[in-house]
Amino acid sequence: MTTEAAVADLDAKTVTFAGKTYSIQALGDDSYTVLVAGVPVGRIVYSFGAANGVPEGDAISEDDLTLVGEAWFAAIG
Repeated sequence: MTTEAAVADLDAKTVTFAGKTYSIQALGDDSYTVLVAGVPVGRIVYSFGAANGVPEGDAISEDDLTLVGEAWFAAIG
């Protein structure tokens, strides 16, 4: 099974994954809200050395949100 790579764009504050572009908005040092077309779909949090995705609703799975988080935190790291 091949998983498409999530690609972070720091200038645009976005991550593109699985054909969608997710906007990233800071909540704190290691916590961000993830939005699609201005609507929050979840949060990404960096804790204990790993990205963690916390979906809000069913717009994105926890696993996919975690991949978005991993790409974002790798880019800002």
